Amino acid sequence: MITLLKNAKVIDPAHGKDGVREDIYIRDGRIIAKPSDTEKLQQTIDLNGKIVMAGAIDMHSHIGGGKVNIARMMLPEYQETKRYTEPEAHICTPSCTHHATPSTTDTGMHYIEMGYTAAFEPAILAVNARQAHLEMGDTPMIDKGGYAMLGNDDYFLRLLAGKADQKAINDYVAWTLHATQTIGIKVVNPGGISAFKFNQRRLNLDENNVHYQVTPRQILQSLSRAVHELGIAKPLHVHCNNLGAAGNFQTTLDTMGASDGIPMHLTHIQFHSYGTEGDKKFSSAAAQIAQALNANKHISADVGQILFGQTVTASGDNMMQHLNAKIANPKKSVIMDIECDAGCGVVPFKYRDQNYVNALQWAIGLEIFLSVEDPWRVFLTTDHPNGAPFTSYPHLIRLLMDKSFRNDAFAKLNLDAQAMSNLTSLNREYSLYEIATMTRAAAAKLIGLHDRGHLGVGAAADITVYTDQADKEAMFSKPDYVFKDGELVVRDGKVVKVVWGKTHTTKPAFDVGVEKGLKDYFDKYHTMQLDNFKISNDEIAQDGRNQVINHMPT
Repeated sequence: MITLLKNAKVIDPAHGKDGVREDIYIRDGRIIAKPSDTEKLQQTIDLNGKIVMAGAIDMHSHIGGGKVNIARMMLPEYQETKRYTEPEAHICTPSCTHHATPSTTDTGMHYIEMGYTAAFEPAILAVNARQAHLEMGDTPMIDKGGYAMLGNDDYFLRLLAGKADQKAINDYVAWTLHATQTIGIKVVNPGGISAFKFNQRRLNLDENNVHYQVTPRQILQSLSRAVHELGIAKPLHVHCNNLGAAGNFQTTLDTMGASDGIPMHLTHIQFHSYGTEGDKKFSSAAAQIAQALNANKHISADVGQILFGQTVTASGDNMMQHLNAKIANPKKSVIMDIECDAGCGVVPFKYRDQNYVNALQWAIGLEIFLSVEDPWRVFLTTDHPNGAPFTSYPHLIRLLMDKSFRNDAFAKLNLDAQAMSNLTSLNREYSLYEIATMTRAAAAKLIGLHDRGHLGVGAAADITVYTDQADKEAMFSKPDYVFKDGELVVRDGKVVKVVWGKTHTTKPAFDVGVEKGLKDYFDKYHTMQLDNFKISNDEIAQDGRNQVINHMPT
């Protein structure tokens, strides 16, 4: 049976369509070409010129894994109590949109209510991957996937310190992707998390880790090359050294050259775009960062915009979170290590518009958004929950699309921060086409989801329908319809059917001989056996909820 979405106003950057009026046909969860007249329509929905986009994809959002669960337990005062059960419907109201780390159920519900049909956990610690998949598997409505963290784990650093050849590193990276059921590789503060355990409190790009005598640059070069040579679509996902430190923009600029021209993605780049100018020795370096992004076509970035209010910072970068613990709000924190492979830091925080640093951070993120020319290489994120909860995306979209609204918000900031920003001189207003690019087409392309993020024939029927409004925050907060794999799951901003998404992975080939050295290492150093470390498809697809979709390397 076929569903027809009639008179759609299609915005589909993957196919160059900007407001093209056409009909969309859906069968068996896929978009199909116009069928023959003899095929029967199950239902027809006349959209009468409503805006139609593919389902949005959040390519960086902390939705599963140890640190997110710690944050949930640490801040029960910010958790929702309402539960969702089919067939009851729910609409997200202002009273429930600013919970820093919603439960797994609420996470899926809030995403789908905004028209998002997929979200990717950007920091899965390999030794803790099962925990991450269990939480993502308990998240309804949306597709999921994750990036495995390497670059601070002892086994990899031993390989690098021992001058292992690139093939050995490639085999280890590929094996890790298989074992963790992930779709990409992430490095957090390359070498820095490890260095923190040996009492180093800062690690610059060309400074040796005191124990292994390898530099962050070497780590980035070897991992980015491995990802590239293995044919993994998603470039190496890089959380640069010196997050949050004044003057760190130079490290960020240097990092852009560390992959020797191989594609690399810099994450939450707002937190890595700080200068040292002015009386407070903290300034915006957004112009330098944007200029470098515009010039270096092999580099992409997501912004990690901060927005004002209560949240919690949850990061694998326990070196920097240890420093941030003194400014926690409320005054509590967790800094921990897992199996000496990496760790995490969870620190609650409240961003304030009258705080100089917070206000300038807000402006820096927007300056980057508005100064990077190519919407295919810059992505809309808040580094949920570090900069703000993902439920604030509609507000962020309005800031990007409405200069008057943006300037009014800027005028309320700390006056010293206003004096240090050129935000009001940036006249750009994002178009719907550009918003669709960065949140749909570009995100799917970056991750390697060939059948998502667009509305072409053969695509998964993940579709979001909006009524165009002058107030873009209202528009993106409440879609008219959302379809997940062809099923109508949201009507007028309310969930009308509960479904379960898929888990996206990639599994490049590797020499199985790598397991001999790994088994010896696990037997000697780890508290779990090698076979228990590896996650099977059946574990993810428990109860028939989450099918594993493997994306073949190129």
